[in-house]
Amino acid sequence: MVKMSEEEKESELSDSDDSNNEVIKEEVSLQFHLYIIIFAIIYYISWVIPGFVFWLYFFFPFRIFFLENLGFLSLFTNLSSLITLLIMPLVIIGCYIIHLMLIGLTTRFIWGITEKNSPSKSGIIPRNIRSRVANYYHIRSFMIKYGKNTFTKGIFPWLSNWFFNFVGSNKIGKGTTLEESVGMDKFIDIGENCYIGVNTTLASHLVVGIFGNISYFEIKVGNNVTSSALSNVGPGSEIYEDTYLLPLASTPKHSILKGNNSYYFGIPMRKIFRKKLMKYLKVTPKDLEMNENIEGYSDKKLLKEIKKKKNYPENDDENVDREQTLGDLQEDKLVLDKLTAKDLAIDFTTSSAISRVNVKFLIVYIPIFWLSGLIVTIIWYWYSRTQVSSNFQWAFFFFFPFVLFGLLYIFIAGCLLFSKLFLILINLIHKPKEGVFKAEIGDTNYEFWMMRTELKKIALWLFRNSPFPWTDALAFKQLGINMDFSSHLADTWCDSEFIKFGRKVLVGQGATIMSSMVIGKYLLIKKVFFDDYVMVGGHTTIAPGTIIEKESVIGAISSTTYDQVLKPGWIYFGIPARELKENKYAEERRDVIIKRQVAEDKKFEMTYEVNIDEDKKELIKPKKELKKNECS
Repeated sequence: MVKMSEEEKESELSDSDDSNNEVIKEEVSLQFHLYIIIFAIIYYISWVIPGFVFWLYFFFPFRIFFLENLGFLSLFTNLSSLITLLIMPLVIIGCYIIHLMLIGLTTRFIWGITEKNSPSKSGIIPRNIRSRVANYYHIRSFMIKYGKNTFTKGIFPWLSNWFFNFVGSNKIGKGTTLEESVGMDKFIDIGENCYIGVNTTLASHLVVGIFGNISYFEIKVGNNVTSSALSNVGPGSEIYEDTYLLPLASTPKHSILKGNNSYYFGIPMRKIFRKKLMKYLKVTPKDLEMNENIEGYSDKKLLKEIKKKKNYPENDDENVDREQTLGDLQEDKLVLDKLTAKDLAIDFTTSSAISRVNVKFLIVYIPIFWLSGLIVTIIWYWYSRTQVSSNFQWAFFFFFPFVLFGLLYIFIAGCLLFSKLFLILINLIHKPKEGVFKAEIGDTNYEFWMMRTELKKIALWLFRNSPFPWTDALAFKQLGINMDFSSHLADTWCDSEFIKFGRKVLVGQGATIMSSMVIGKYLLIKKVFFDDYVMVGGHTTIAPGTIIEKESVIGAISSTTYDQVLKPGWIYFGIPARELKENKYAEERRDVIIKRQVAEDKKFEMTYEVNIDEDKKELIKPKKELKKNECS
């Protein structure tokens, strides 16, 4: 092979066409047709068998022995009638359990097919290049949602562990509890006797920019790990045995948390040592001394050190509280004699005003529900009469799950339609506008804002909790948000007016987007704008007036400030959000990751194979970088 000098390499690269050095940026197209087909299979199979069981019980024992029993007293004195009545609740519960089991069985079957075609494995999935790997990642992400929501939000949430283990999306040990969360549904290995608190997210995937990467790495959690509420753990992290995460403890991807009764806290999380933990939990030396005589007590050494440094009185905890109170008063320089009742009063104006307005406007739900329910009733009556009077009664049972699903969405669509009609009427009376208004009864702008908010809530809630949650874009679009179906809100709370989305905007799980908020006695309304290809990380808060320009990213667990402008092509992070670096993830190497020892604050590199189709691996680096490699 002929070796070239550095000057010859540079001249050859500079002579090449600049267009050849551009990074590939292909838009990711979500496969909604496959999502609908997969959901239809899972939904139909999971309902048709329990529906048949319930149909058999209802039309034979229950109808014969109970409904057709003409004597009122004999309903409760006849043994057959009484038994069929008492068994009915058990039959309903049994059918529901069969429904859950069939969701698990069907999801496992389809999940296995996807794993056979494209196995889940740790690595970076490029998002700027269409690939089979990325397609199957998105299919699995959607597929697991229906089962996860059915189990975790159902009447038997503890069966969710069985569901994840049976399907194979997670590995969860005995005695482990997973509270409700927007994440934690795939590629997680959790040990025994762990507790993962409410809204904690073990995120095995992290999307970095519309044209960036998907960091998809398995999370490993050891035995006896406790995570309090609202904690977040990034992809590829390892949590060893006997580790404790305090509330709001969050760590970036590829973090290693050592066990041995270690405590972690903060954003990003840091290890808390024993003395600091005592201060956090308000543990006094007196509390330590109470356990001094217990065999195997681990704090004897610490107690001895405290006794050497300071002789504390018996009522140490009371003195500490007194010192803290006096210190706070001195720091604030308050003059107690001059404080009035008005100074000490708590301002409940905002909360009480909102409460009164809410109750007043809830009456609008009555006609919305009645009209929507009337449409469903008419359609159901027509369908049942048609099937019963025909010679194909079996079709009534065969299509029953689809009919129920259709009636559900007819009801939801009816709520949206009548909410929209009422909204048009309200906006004709008082046009919505931006500004700062008094949040009190009697202020026209405030009362109409509350009326619009309450009117939209029911339709938005129904769409968000429906089997196809991404249809909430239809509701948002009809109720006042400027957006199209290329943008997606994943388990996101979003205001329903004065918000504009560009194309291909992605908002992460648990994020909050506000175009309005009440501050003290004032209501603030200001338009929010997301330009094309913007990405908002999970659990991030967007304040009113925020403008995020093209191809910008705001990281997870961040927050913007009022009227903040995020310039194009940058990554922002923090509370409040600050510039971190330029958004060039599509141009960076994907085969090198940085692991982080949290307790020791050490970092080291590891190499992973890029998770993409074999025939597209040559596209994962800029062409300029490829030419350099060829020249060498």
